Amino acid sequence: MGKILTIEDDEVTAQEIVATLKHHNFVVDWVDNGRDGMVRAVSGEYDAITLDRMLPGLDGLTIVTTMRSVGVDTPVLMLSALSDVDERVRGLRAGGDDYLTKPFSPDEMVARLEVLLRRGARAAEPRATTLRVGPLELDLVSRTATRDGQSLQLLPTEFKVLEFMMKNPGQTLTRTMIFEAVWGYHFDPGTNLIDVHIGRLRRKIDPPGTEPQLHTVRGSGYILGH
Repeated sequence: MGKILTIEDDEVTAQEIVATLKHHNFVVDWVDNGRDGMVRAVSGEYDAITLDRMLPGLDGLTIVTTMRSVGVDTPVLMLSALSDVDERVRGLRAGGDDYLTKPFSPDEMVARLEVLLRRGARAAEPRATTLRVGPLELDLVSRTATRDGQSLQLLPTEFKVLEFMMKNPGQTLTRTMIFEAVWGYHFDPGTNLIDVHIGRLRRKIDPPGTEPQLHTVRGSGYILGH
């Protein structure tokens, strides 16, 4: 799956992260302080990094800022007990790719890492202009969608939601992840906005008599494809 560096000073949290990642077949290295973390992070040998915001020695912001300044573009998922919006913005502006507030669901952490890894893999490849998942097809140039060759009349936001899901097929996507990808905010406003758009999208891409492509994962989010 990939090689992950976990920089986390709390041993209990670190053990949970390492165990979860290994369960999902990642190779994991763990360091418990900012100075050793910095050395490993700037090596460029990892596919992704989970980075605690508050660390002894050097803090997470310093590490990610230094990484970006020396040209290391390894995806970074920042983890922090600091949950206010200003702190999230600081982490993202410093060069973090995503931000997850403690306490967090281990499954969501893995899902976010997988999205970052997929994003990195896509950046290294020629950009596809067409997405296909089962009977669904999106043309990213003409911004058109079809199912079994039949045109789907999607609103712009519905298209964006479907595009994000088709770029991550077969993966459980939480409401917060969808909100961040489509609306661009790194927090969930606590409304049913996602559920409303998913409901409208489902009615359009899964008409009666067809095999459903969009599935609800109870208590977790949504998944496109089998």
